Amino acid sequence: MDLIVCHLNADFDCLASMLGAKKIYPGALPVFPGSQEKKVREFLELHTPFEIGRLKDIDPSRVRRMIMVDTGDPSRLGPLKERAISPDVRIHIYDHHIKPLSKDKEKPPFRLELEVIEEVGATATIFTEMIRERKLPLSPMEATVLALGIYEETGSFRFSSTTERDMIAGAWLLRKGAVLNIISEFIKIELDRRELRLLNSLLESSRDLEVHGIRIKIAKAASMDYLGDVAHLAHRIMDIEDIDALIMLVGMEDKVIMVGRSRAPEIDVGEILSRFGGGGHPVAASATIKDEPLELIEERLEATIIKLVRPERRARDIMTSPVITIPWKSSLKEAENVMTKFGVNVLPVTQEGRYAGIITREVVEKAIFHGFGRHPVGEFTTTDAETTDPDAPLGRVEALMIEQNQRFMPVIRSGKVVGAITRTDLLRNIYEETIRRKRIGEEEFNERPSMGRNLGRLIRERFPPDIVRFLEVAGDIADDLGFGAYLVGGSVRDLLRGEKNLDIDIVIEGDGLRFTETLSGEIPGLKVTTHRRFNTAKIRFSPGSPLRMPTPDFTIDIATARTEYYEAPASLPKVETSSIKKDLYRRDFTINTLAVRLNRKDFGKLIDFFGGQRDIREKTIRVLHNLSFIEDPTRAFRAVRFAERFGFRISKHTENLIKSAVKLNLFEKLSGTRIYDELRLAFSETDPVRILRRLSRYGLLRVIHPALKFTETLEETMKSVVESLAWFDLLFIEEELDRPRVKILGLIYLLEPDQRLEALRRLSTSEKTITEIERTFRQAAFIARTLQTEDPVVIYRTLSGTDLETLVFTIAICKNRKVQKAISRFMMDLRKIKPEITGKDLLSLGIPSGPIYSEILTTVLEEKLRGKLITKGDELNFVKQNYLQGQERGLKTGQG
Repeated sequence: MDLIVCHLNADFDCLASMLGAKKIYPGALPVFPGSQEKKVREFLELHTPFEIGRLKDIDPSRVRRMIMVDTGDPSRLGPLKERAISPDVRIHIYDHHIKPLSKDKEKPPFRLELEVIEEVGATATIFTEMIRERKLPLSPMEATVLALGIYEETGSFRFSSTTERDMIAGAWLLRKGAVLNIISEFIKIELDRRELRLLNSLLESSRDLEVHGIRIKIAKAASMDYLGDVAHLAHRIMDIEDIDALIMLVGMEDKVIMVGRSRAPEIDVGEILSRFGGGGHPVAASATIKDEPLELIEERLEATIIKLVRPERRARDIMTSPVITIPWKSSLKEAENVMTKFGVNVLPVTQEGRYAGIITREVVEKAIFHGFGRHPVGEFTTTDAETTDPDAPLGRVEALMIEQNQRFMPVIRSGKVVGAITRTDLLRNIYEETIRRKRIGEEEFNERPSMGRNLGRLIRERFPPDIVRFLEVAGDIADDLGFGAYLVGGSVRDLLRGEKNLDIDIVIEGDGLRFTETLSGEIPGLKVTTHRRFNTAKIRFSPGSPLRMPTPDFTIDIATARTEYYEAPASLPKVETSSIKKDLYRRDFTINTLAVRLNRKDFGKLIDFFGGQRDIREKTIRVLHNLSFIEDPTRAFRAVRFAERFGFRISKHTENLIKSAVKLNLFEKLSGTRIYDELRLAFSETDPVRILRRLSRYGLLRVIHPALKFTETLEETMKSVVESLAWFDLLFIEEELDRPRVKILGLIYLLEPDQRLEALRRLSTSEKTITEIERTFRQAAFIARTLQTEDPVVIYRTLSGTDLETLVFTIAICKNRKVQKAISRFMMDLRKIKPEITGKDLLSLGIPSGPIYSEILTTVLEEKLRGKLITKGDELNFVKQNYLQGQERGLKTGQG
């Protein structure tokens, strides 16, 4: 039996999440483990949105799976707690704003099978997204219930915990028929006289407590009346007061009710009230204490707050590290080169490794203009620029940078440059803080790149469990080493596109090799290959590894965050250690610059510096900067490949840059091997006709050979190649076919023989491969010209020993149906035919060994090809009749 349960004193988010879980687990029974809030009870008296079981009708011993919604704490399940922690009950958890139990070093006290924790405003949002993604039917009343949960938990989208996802979910539910009149009837709270009296008492008795710059209000009062729900009073106080957090204590009868609300990430009221036997989320929590005086609880509360409130963010939390520096004695011309190589506008200047000042691009360029290019940087260095240390509060850093109009703040420890904070870093931090603290309109939010979206749930849903576990362990190890760990590349891009991609690439902000070494010590059975020159490593999994990967040859790549520069157009890049932002900046297109943080605290947090989400949403291929194709012209071929593979468009500006690269003849300097590799990838991933048409539009086919043009004849040839490959797939032949090679054969087929050779040489094709390709063209022409027969023996002799690529290519270029039919017959039938008898069989028949064996076996094969011999017995009888009897006659004649 499966149960869907929530916490005691259920609110609308509980009710909505139970309904959502019922949609996902249709065979499970929703049950309240205890009481509900007054408004929920009133709603259920008027409406029955779904079947809810009665607790007294449940036999706990029959429960085999429990789906816990809006809580991850069994102690909040009342009488169902004991069953929840039973080892034979599988637990599925859906909640928001709590720390995932799977990341705790201590194992949870129950059998956790699935955990979906998201940083959104309401658990109902998570279920709304799942219902939408799975296209499950939803009635207007069901949409209303889900909306009630979101509206209540987000304060009608006013609480600081509200996210873009909550607003999108709410809008979608309205489109599905959610009734706003019902929502406003139950969400709107009017205070009666007793509640007004209590609110005034709370405000009069409240006092402020400031810890690490965080302003927390403690409000306490005793009520002579019993009030079933006082949590909404906390919202009233938060609306009235300019505070970061509130803890409210209300004494009623023999108990004290504690309610916590927080707007600041530094104070987690869920953690604070858990010390009093309660629970909840970082932004909203509650607890009930019996038989303890209000004053003693207040003393304990203050001590707990002081202990648990986290200090405000520090410089080290947002600084970029490592930082490129320049020695004091270097020339200004050298400084200009460094700035251009790495795309920076300010350089810290060092003397004997210690910080000495900063120099800006503006100063460098002006000094060079005036003829001081050979002079040392030190003569023009700003030595009195403000600096900070890694532990400095961000508020102080912000004030300094604004007051001093300083766009670059070096972070110094013991005289060494350990990082830097730019105005962009500061603005991003302010923006993220604004998202956390203020309501953001959906339209406004979508105009800006999101830095706070969390993909944790998507990763856990779409990646195999052992890959998820590997990523979590990687994040934990990065934490222990003080490094940043990020999932990057195509797997992140395709996660947002809704496609499966298990190409796992991890970038480490720190020492990638040290990280890999530590990781291999933590997870047994890893096989590690390192490349010290590039600070990269490749991980494979042995059969003895506890982690089961999708395939036996599955690999994960680990790299140290690095930046790169190009010494000349189209050359291979030089790389140096850098930050995650610089690492992502060296990528080809914005859609490939996304990263997901793996560290424990921010697991799943999406990093988008360059608008990758926007371009995925708008289906656009866009370069990061104007020199992209100058630095690496192969990106032009890649842009076309991605556009065709994903059905995206190439931005107008990017198209213009591709055409400019062609005009500048940049591809002449590009090695043929890199073009050949891109062609093979393009042909393996996309429709060759479409990709060749687009390559021709940009003038990229001429890069391979000036005579290569996309004509109607080439289009017809490539379509025939595609059809022949489709025909080959229908044969279900086990041998591997080099499909990209067949397409490249089609691409150059219409060129003259000497032009084909020039094209292959331009692609840096090996002499061995050139010889094989030329042989293919000769064989294909011979087969098409001579195979005008239905004789199976002639077909076999003509085609035997011909590789699959040549046969498939011949089918494509030959229009003679008789030839195509002969090749098809050979592929499907004749090529598999072999004599069953062997030399041993001939020897056992008394035939002396010698050249006669080859003659006999060849004759048997031909008879089998003609269908005259079916079984091994037929073959033996044939040999006896045609060879053995003749031999015996010869022997008798000799005796006579």
